[in-house]
Amino acid sequence: MRLNVTLDLPTGAHHVARLLSDPEYVHAKVRASGALEQHVDITGSPEAAFTVTTRRSLPTDTIPSHLRSFVGSSIDVRQVEAWEAPESDGSRIGTVALDIVGAPVRLSGRTRLVPAGPDASIVSYDGELRSTVPLFGAAIENATAGAVRAALEVEQDVARRWIADHA
Repeated sequence: MRLNVTLDLPTGAHHVARLLSDPEYVHAKVRASGALEQHVDITGSPEAAFTVTTRRSLPTDTIPSHLRSFVGSSIDVRQVEAWEAPESDGSRIGTVALDIVGAPVRLSGRTRLVPAGPDASIVSYDGELRSTVPLFGAAIENATAGAVRAALEVEQDVARRWIADHA
């Protein structure tokens, strides 16, 4: 299943890169996703290439009950975003991989950060979400896609608040 999500952020692309690579911000967005436990690792710098790896344990109460037997009462989600060095205008591309440990679901795709004016940027995620469960694969993919979209909406809200509070 194809998954496309766009985040609109009210600041320039260079600032968004600093935000995306700020450990305090990353911890805040992971907490806001409802994480029961979390781990964050960031390598590189916003002036060059950087990689953000998060691992979080999430409750499965938003997954339809008939699908929870595939994942249990919580899921361990590992997400890696690897961003390439920026262009002069701050735009950059990268890759994203999301694995639900112990569940037959994986998301892999591309990320993109582009300026949308002097004080606005767009971060987009375009990926392929796959489940390997034969009969319920499409249902699991749909449920997972909904959860990923919801998590990215939360991330957009956290980013906007963070930008307003740290301007």
